[in-house]
Amino acid sequence: MTKNQYTVGIMMLIAGVIILLGKLGVFSFIGSVFWPLFVLVPGILLHVLYFGRILPAVVLVPGGMLSTYALMFLYCNLFGWSSMQYLWPFFIFGVAVGLYEYHLFGMSRSRSVLSLAVILASAAGVCFGLMLLWSWGIYLIAVTLIAAGAWMVFGRRYKVKEWKVKSWKMGK
Repeated sequence: MTKNQYTVGIMMLIAGVIILLGKLGVFSFIGSVFWPLFVLVPGILLHVLYFGRILPAVVLVPGGMLSTYALMFLYCNLFGWSSMQYLWPFFIFGVAVGLYEYHLFGMSRSRSVLSLAVILASAAGVCFGLMLLWSWGIYLIAVTLIAAGAWMVFGRRYKVKEWKVKSWKMGK
């Protein structure tokens, strides 16, 4: 058996395994679940290239954005895309992460970049809080009403009994 025949045999074996796995749906499953890695890898690569002193600090802005978005997409892939109705503020937060990294590791240390990052992160936090309040707000109102009603019914009765006992002891 020549070396050439051995190489062709290995390639045919690999091709057969790939075709079989493809027909069994292995690649479609991997592609449908882990496609956010195609967004995460460039984000991490931009960080590596900056910290390897190959690219300037400005690449941290898209690097931070891509990394944040990839994690958000991975979460949605694993737990359902209906959660995007609550997670959309992370698109704003991704820009804030990128700008903060640029401020933190860049040479200029511009306060305007930091201010913009803080403003965007705050806006994302407010939007996220409003989304939670909008969706979970009725539960919060219900729990607050139950707690207030329970305090009015049981808390006041305890204080009235306590006051009567104290005034009775003082009267003796």
